[in-house]
Amino acid sequence: MAFVLDASVTISWAMPDESDPLVNFAFREIERVSAVVPMIWWYEVRNILIVNERRGRIDSSTSNTFLNHLHGLRIRIDPLELFDSSGKLPGIARRFGLTIYDAAYFQIALRDGLPLATLDKNLRNAAQSAGIPLLTPR
Repeated sequence: MAFVLDASVTISWAMPDESDPLVNFAFREIERVSAVVPMIWWYEVRNILIVNERRGRIDSSTSNTFLNHLHGLRIRIDPLELFDSSGKLPGIARRFGLTIYDAAYFQIALRDGLPLATLDKNLRNAAQSAGIPLLTPR
């Protein structure tokens, strides 16, 4: 079964000083099953890489290599934001105190009944309160 992958988990793959059982499990799972991400995911990942370059945690070569690696993974981009004419994302953001970006991950997981892989505490809490399963290491 696929899962929804957020930027917090994705970025941890690029950071040599970060390790978490969920991050490692999600990396192994993506080789077995596909992950789904909202369109904003690419922008978030790239932004976090740039911020970490500026902080000296990684260099541009590492960022570029990592982005090329991501292209080879089984990650499907969901065009949810393009079709949110119903206004569900702002409603989710308001109800659960999420950013609109996190509401996009939340909505895909809710809509498709998929587990959510995130390290974000607010997003994890919102998902749990809505009955959205979280990807957990086995």
